[in-house]
Amino acid sequence: MIINLKEGMMINSDKTIDGRGAQVRITNGAQVTVQNSNNVIIHNIHIHDIVLGKLGMIRDSLEQFGFRTYDDINIFGSTNVWLDHLSLSNCKDGLIDSPCISNYHLTNHNDVMLFSSSDSFSEDQIMQITVAFNHFGCSLVQGMPRCRWGFFHVVNNDYTHWLMYAIGGSKNPTIISQGNRYTAPPNLTAKQITKHLGAAEEEWKNWVWHSEEDLFMEGTYFTTSGDATQKQFSNKDLIKPKPGFYVARLTRFAGFIPCTPGKKC
Repeated sequence: MIINLKEGMMINSDKTIDGRGAQVRITNGAQVTVQNSNNVIIHNIHIHDIVLGKLGMIRDSLEQFGFRTYDDINIFGSTNVWLDHLSLSNCKDGLIDSPCISNYHLTNHNDVMLFSSSDSFSEDQIMQITVAFNHFGCSLVQGMPRCRWGFFHVVNNDYTHWLMYAIGGSKNPTIISQGNRYTAPPNLTAKQITKHLGAAEEEWKNWVWHSEEDLFMEGTYFTTSGDATQKQFSNKDLIKPKPGFYVARLTRFAGFIPCTPGKKC
């Protein structure tokens, strides 16, 4: 099944889009948006080559409408959103702006993941993001993720390619990296995984960026900062990580899973 959206598709609360049992592709059209919605699951879909729709406003309720950016998936003002086993590549803006990402396969893009819409939107300090069991593949440039404000748990992901940096942030985000495998690109200037953005070292040295049980390949390195012991994390905040050498097994089925009718995916 191939879906070409002429305009953005708005997903309302209490909805599940499940592509298991079919070959579902959203391509060569507009993006998927979850706005001011709760309890949404999107699973097992391939989304790629998102293009600009017709100029104009998109309405998401009787009271609100506005222009849209062109991420593959755009999510804001929403809670309890889970996106799982998606394959994303090549769109006009970022690949994804989402609060929970797992089992993705991502390729061919510049700004891959952006969390929080603005350096001035301090309300996003309450945001909690989990990025888990994903494969960051070929031709990705930066922002895997790019974090503002908030709390970010990056756990058991496989980073096989990036061109500039993998994880970046501004506005004092807390970033906990656990059990990831980072393979550096050949470019000697891109061996550093992290990039502190929009602040001098005197400021960012106090941001809590912590690495634990990560596996560093081909000369890559993670620049830590701050004191992780100053912030208390509960089991509800963190997925229990496996050491980085488990990542190949944990991510081997990342992305869209081809399914055959009558058989288990």
